[in-house]
Amino acid sequence: MAKKAEQIAEVKTPKIKKSKTQNIELTAKETVKRVAPVKKTAAKKAPVVKAEKKVIEKKVPVKKMAKKAEKPETVVVDGVKIEAVENTIEVKAEKVKKEAPNAATTVEELFEAGAHFGHVVKKWNPKMKKYLWGEKNGIHIFDLEKTVAGTSEATKVLTDLAAAGKRIVLVGTKRQVKLMVEEEGKRLGIPYINQRWMGGLITNWKQLKQTLDRLNSLKQKREAGQLKKYTKKEQLLFDKEITKLERIVGGIATLKEAPEVVVVFDTHKEKLAVKEASNRGVTVVGLVDSNANPDPVDYLIPMNDDSAKALEIMVRVLGQAIENGMKAKKEEKK
Repeated sequence: MAKKAEQIAEVKTPKIKKSKTQNIELTAKETVKRVAPVKKTAAKKAPVVKAEKKVIEKKVPVKKMAKKAEKPETVVVDGVKIEAVENTIEVKAEKVKKEAPNAATTVEELFEAGAHFGHVVKKWNPKMKKYLWGEKNGIHIFDLEKTVAGTSEATKVLTDLAAAGKRIVLVGTKRQVKLMVEEEGKRLGIPYINQRWMGGLITNWKQLKQTLDRLNSLKQKREAGQLKKYTKKEQLLFDKEITKLERIVGGIATLKEAPEVVVVFDTHKEKLAVKEASNRGVTVVGLVDSNANPDPVDYLIPMNDDSAKALEIMVRVLGQAIENGMKAKKEEKK
């Protein structure tokens, strides 16, 4: 029995030794195989260095371009030509003439806006006959060439009057042109009327000046906090009064004396304004439709005064003419 046990032990022991050695050899081979790819990745990094060299080589031409850019360059800044040479700046006294925006319109533009349509033939004023081309479907048609001629004459006059420092007031109270007149008046900083013509603005200026002074004094007191000493009810009454005065005469609050030029966008509706101005010798520039009287208007523009697009064109053109005159006045002072 003892011999058999020894034989069994001898048979088993070699098997155990072989399995361990095999496992060790296998693990060693696997580690070698796993480590080997790391070396290959390291070898692949080599081309990255070459790519960086190529990038550096490409940057070299940039320096050459910089050398070429050292040539003198001329730049216009605020109307003055400037030459830059090797980090030095030389300013020349050559000023570029700035042309003012053209305050004009064309026949095509007016035709597209519908400025050629007049009123019904039954409502026409015979004094407007020379400005009419004819009639069609019972409606008078304006001669747009005469409209363009009247516009160019009116713009020249407005530019000269604005350059001379005359007090100009824009008048347009009809629904289509209210907001346009307000925006243009605020943009130019000139008085405007878009609610209702105040009777006596020209003929009774002293009385109307008191209303303007009342509005300006109330606004100054409210801003300074001097109205807080009154009761809440009295303060509310003051606010209502200010609101009412601003609605009626707010556009002419900055007017210190009677106007010298009146620009009317509907001479038929603003009969009172045209009448007061013509009686006192105030220059009247206005849009005249086929049903209006052209006699009291000094510089008339015969066209449709009901089309919103046509009115927008006229507000822009006449406003630009006034702006050109105001700029010319500022340049003369400088």
